Amino acid sequence: MQKSMVTSPDVANQDGESAKNCNMPVVNTDWTTAGEKNKGPILQVLKEHSDQERRLFALEIASGPGQHVVHFAEHMPNVTWQPSECDKDSLQSIAGYIAAKESKNVLQPVFIDASQPLSKWAGGSLIPQSCDLIVNINMIHISPWSATEPYMINGMLTPESNVRFDQSLKERCPEWGIRDTADLEKLAKENALTLEKMVDMPANNKVLLFKKTSQ
Repeated sequence: MQKSMVTSPDVANQDGESAKNCNMPVVNTDWTTAGEKNKGPILQVLKEHSDQERRLFALEIASGPGQHVVHFAEHMPNVTWQPSECDKDSLQSIAGYIAAKESKNVLQPVFIDASQPLSKWAGGSLIPQSCDLIVNINMIHISPWSATEPYMINGMLTPESNVRFDQSLKERCPEWGIRDTADLEKLAKENALTLEKMVDMPANNKVLLFKKTSQ
């Protein structure tokens, strides 16, 4: 069994400088601020929906600066965490967090471009069906659909701050934008995933929990 968790953007804390094009990573200090605010609630969801009694392996896609994964690792010692990024500066930041926190159950970060086939992830070192948990936080709104494979709920986007944020994302890059949960659920079903639960987070965020029970 695999569980996959994705969270929506913290729209109240992501008004940083615009990226010049779709390929430029969006990096600003507000990400770490939002991360500090959200890491507790996200951790609670992870603990409630994973087995705390056995050893697990978790892959975090798009780990950002790294403060999430070391926080999760500290409070979920039964889990071995594999952080990843496609941005060089973020990979260095993650390694710095691991060293500073002396995290024993966090592996060194690997390069993953989620828009590429699984065979190319981490240089082809990841084994299919090897992950008990896959965690993805604050990525799909600033990436093209090819990397996805605050959400709109059946086409409705609220509150107004989310509407403005969605517009600003699309102005930066037409391939970006807040995704509709109906589209995500459809894509999940095409990949043998079922939307198990949607959990409200602070600042109009949501966690979507998907469960995979078959290939």
